Amino acid sequence: MPEITYVTPRKGDVLLLVGTMKGAFLFRSNKSRKKWEMGGPYFPGSAVYAMAYDDRKGRQRLWAGPTSMHWGNVLRSSDDFGKTWSVPQEANIKFPQRTETALKNVWQILPSRHDDDTMYCGVEPAALFKSTDGGETWELVDGLWDHPQRPQWQPGGGGLCLHTILQDPKDKRRMRVAISTAGMYVSEDNGATWRPSNKGVRAEFLPDKYPEFGQCVHKVVQSRKKPQRMYLQNHWGLYRSDDRGESWKDIANGVPSDFGFAMAIHPDDADKVWIVPIESDGFRATPEGKLRVYRTKNGGKRWEPMSKGLPQENAYECVLRDAMAADALDGVYFGTRSGKVFASSNEGRKWMTVIDGLPPVVSVKAARV
Repeated sequence: MPEITYVTPRKGDVLLLVGTMKGAFLFRSNKSRKKWEMGGPYFPGSAVYAMAYDDRKGRQRLWAGPTSMHWGNVLRSSDDFGKTWSVPQEANIKFPQRTETALKNVWQILPSRHDDDTMYCGVEPAALFKSTDGGETWELVDGLWDHPQRPQWQPGGGGLCLHTILQDPKDKRRMRVAISTAGMYVSEDNGATWRPSNKGVRAEFLPDKYPEFGQCVHKVVQSRKKPQRMYLQNHWGLYRSDDRGESWKDIANGVPSDFGFAMAIHPDDADKVWIVPIESDGFRATPEGKLRVYRTKNGGKRWEPMSKGLPQENAYECVLRDAMAADALDGVYFGTRSGKVFASSNEGRKWMTVIDGLPPVVSVKAARV
């Protein structure tokens, strides 16, 4: 087994929670973010597609959803920044027997915005789980699982996964989820009922290019200050909504490709968003072999490449849907399938390499202690 290292964050430090195909890692830096200290690997050999940091009620709790090809998936938590982790005696997220379904993967872990003890998990096969006791016990959200359109949902390249959960910042009863390849669904009654919400989003691979549902949505972000503003990176398509996702318009203005996975929004500025365009469905690598992050400062009217400090020759990289994050300190962070992690402390104008040589990165989350 590899030697595990640990970090001891101090108040005000910035954390990067990095999930990879062979374990999880924790990176710590002070506010300047000029140097990074690494902890890990945690759960070596297990794929970790989902991580989260829960600081509600004064907690300092890390969450991770490691998946072992031998032992399956168990949600784990740590209250000492990875020195020790909970060891559940059995799977703590599991489908009821009536569903005749087994959990394949945890794709998203989300502490509630509105209740200190409520949490959500998005999983594969596509389903939403909810906990009301801080993650001790979990229940399937039946309203989504029993949706009449479910039998027509089809898996994308990564499986039939619920990978994005957006709890409305101002309306605690409203929530949106994104499923590959079912599209987006919205609930306005705290998860009891759900309806598709994909107006204006293309599905290039279907005979009907604008179906009610069935789009392969890759990532959706929502402004916490202006919740009617949302952005979507689709399997072909880059969109903005100004009505909480009820309708979408194309904003692929000046980007080398409107295909991509990752997307991040500035927590305090609804007009600032970052993406990493990918060449195409058939060639999932950065266009022209240049690793460029594209930023908009005006809600998608114009996109500009941000490449200072990033490789611009033979950099055929790919950044996956949950491998990009932004924070209120003007930080932007992302990881690649080749195991590199990059960070910027000035909105992407200049980048530094945090590490080169991790297993393929599938998740990056940013937090402040």
